[in-house]
Amino acid sequence: MRVATIDIGTNTVLLLVAEKSAGGELVPVEEHATITRLGQGVDKTKKLAHEAIERTNACLDQYAAIVHRLGAERVAVVGTSAMRDAGGGEAVRAHVKERFGVEARTISGQEEARLTFEGALSGLPDPGASPVIVFDIGGGSTEVVHGRRDTGELSFVHSFDVGSVRLTERLVSGDPPSKDERDAVLAAARDAFRAVPALDTGTPPIGIAGTMTTLAAVYLRMETYDAKRVHGLTMTVPALEQVITELSCVTLAERQRMPGLEPKRADVIIAGGLIALAFLQHVGAREVRISDRGVRWGLAEELTKTAR
Repeated sequence: MRVATIDIGTNTVLLLVAEKSAGGELVPVEEHATITRLGQGVDKTKKLAHEAIERTNACLDQYAAIVHRLGAERVAVVGTSAMRDAGGGEAVRAHVKERFGVEARTISGQEEARLTFEGALSGLPDPGASPVIVFDIGGGSTEVVHGRRDTGELSFVHSFDVGSVRLTERLVSGDPPSKDERDAVLAAARDAFRAVPALDTGTPPIGIAGTMTTLAAVYLRMETYDAKRVHGLTMTVPALEQVITELSCVTLAERQRMPGLEPKRADVIIAGGLIALAFLQHVGAREVRISDRGVRWGLAEELTKTAR
C-alpha cells in the first residue's frame, strides 16, 4: 500500500509519500519540504495571517498534484503548533478537505510528541532496551519525548512553547542578533526545559525537524541537501555550538548564501540552534544524533498498520 502524509507546521509543510517494502520496512517514494511560515506573527496576534494562509494553501495545491500523480491510496494530514495556537485554521482545514478529501486534524502537543518518537527512530540503529530521548524543534514549539523503542512505552511527553519562529519574533531584532538577544533566547529555552527530567541512557539524544537537519547540512557544507547523509549523522555538542557561532557572526544576507542553509530558514536558524544547545546542555549530552524523519513518518506507519 502507498500512503501520503502531510505535516503542516508553524514554519514548514512536509510531505511524505511512502510504501512498505517486501521486507516490511517503510520506504520513501517522494518527499518534499516547503517553508510557508504559517505561524507568521501568531505569537503576538494569535491569528493566522491571510498571506500565510495563502502561501500554505498554494503549497497544499502542489502537494495534492503530487499525491494524485503517485497514486497514494490513503492520505493523512495534521496541523501542529500554529494551528493549535491561532484562529483562522478553518481556512486551511477547508482547503485540505477540498484538495485531499480528508479532514486535517489539529493534533495536541502530546500526540505530536508520540508521532515524533515513532517517526524519528525509523531507519536508525535499534537502541534495544536502552531508553531514548527525542526532541523536535519546530517553529512554534519543541516536543520532548523519553521512551523505549522495544516496548513502545513513553515515560515523558511534553510540548514546550519555545520554537525557532516564536522566539525569533519575540526576542530577536538585530542583524546579526546581538549577544544580549542570543542570551535571551538561551535563557527562555533553558527556563522551559527545566521541566525535563534526567534520563540515564547510553544513546545520544535524537534531534529531528528542520532546525536540526539544517544545522547538520551547514556542518557538512552541503550544496544540495541529501537526506541519506543527514539521517543518522552524529554531531558532538561542541561541533554544533561552533556551527551556531558561525551563523551568529554574519548578517541575514550572508547566512542566506551559506551552503546547507535554505534561505527562507536563515532568519530563524540561530534561535533554533540556541534552543537545541539549551536542551542538550540541560540533559548533559556530549553529542546528538540527527534524524531526518518525524511526525509524517509516524503517521505513515499508522496508516499502513491500520490498513492491514
